[in-house]
Amino acid sequence: MITETSAVTFRQNLGEMLNRVQYRHDSVIINKDGKPVAALVDARLFERIRRMQDRFDALCQRIEAGYANVPEPEGMEEIQAAVQLERQTANATSDKP
Repeated sequence: MITETSAVTFRQNLGEMLNRVQYRHDSVIINKDGKPVAALVDARLFERIRRMQDRFDALCQRIEAGYANVPEPEGMEEIQAAVQLERQTANATSDKP
């Protein structure tokens, strides 16, 4: 379960919030001035997020290296064409009964 709370309430109830995360595996979104500024998540979930971020960063580096000698407008056109093709394929697949 995801709970939202203000920074003041979070500070006043830190122990309870930690217990929710540790024992119930809840997540807490902390708002300041009505806007989300931080999240308290289970350590195992955080580790998964960090691994996914590392994989995403590595993928971005591979893409950047692959397009290093391609002018930016040409690369963007190619990416847009690939995205459009993928969307068309996904839509065609979802239209089938």
